[in-house]
Amino acid sequence: MWTAINQIFTSHHSQNAWAHLAVDGAWHRILPNAADGVANVHLILTTARTNGKQAYVVMDAAKNITQAYL
Repeated sequence: MWTAINQIFTSHHSQNAWAHLAVDGAWHRILPNAADGVANVHLILTTARTNGKQAYVVMDAAKNITQAYL
């Protein structure tokens, strides 16, 4: 679904990144399957947020973000 990104969160812990999506007003974790994958999705969502663009976000059944694109 297309959505604006309200906020981005990450910490020093391995593969711990989250995004607050405007579409449902909730925090969603970027699914931690691979370090590069989490970093890449986080970068796309951060780019969207920084530039005021919407991103297309794909989520799994548990509402974890699995994919994103601009």
